[in-house]
Amino acid sequence: MTRFRAGDRIRIECTDDDGLPLVRYGFVGGIPTGPGPIVVMLDGDLGGSIVDPAFVKAVELTTVELVLNGSDLLEDPDLRRGLVRLWQAEADDAGLDVGGLRPIGDGLRDSSDSWALAELTFGEDLYVLHAISLPNDPATICVRADQAR
Repeated sequence: MTRFRAGDRIRIECTDDDGLPLVRYGFVGGIPTGPGPIVVMLDGDLGGSIVDPAFVKAVELTTVELVLNGSDLLEDPDLRRGLVRLWQAEADDAGLDVGGLRPIGDGLRDSSDSWALAELTFGEDLYVLHAISLPNDPATICVRADQAR
C-alpha cells in the first residue's frame, strides 16, 4: 500500500455516473492518519473530496496511462501517430514535465500486441511510449511509458 503525504500529486481512477472510466488528478489535501479514506484536492474543484485509497495512485511517469477502446487505433498508422499527442496531453494533465518526446514515425511493432510509438526523457532517464493491446480484451489498448532497457 502506498503511503501518501500532504501535497503528493495523485491520480484517481474510478467510474463516472454513466459507467465509463474516469481519471482525475489532484493533490493529497491532508495527512492520512492510517488506513482509510484520503482527503484529496482534485484539479478544478474548490473543495476537498474524501476518496477510498483503492482508487488513488501516486502520479509517476509510468502510472500515466490512456486506456482506449478500438483495435483500429493500432492498425492505422495515422491513428498510432495520434496516440503520441493524446498521451502527451494526459501527461500534461497529470502535471508532468515530459521532455524530448520523439515520435518513432508510424511506430515500430515490437511484439504481436505492442507498438513502440515514441522515445522520451524524464529526469535523466530514457523511456519508450508503447501502445499495447490488452490480453484480456484485444479491442482495448493501453498507451503508457516504460523505462528503456
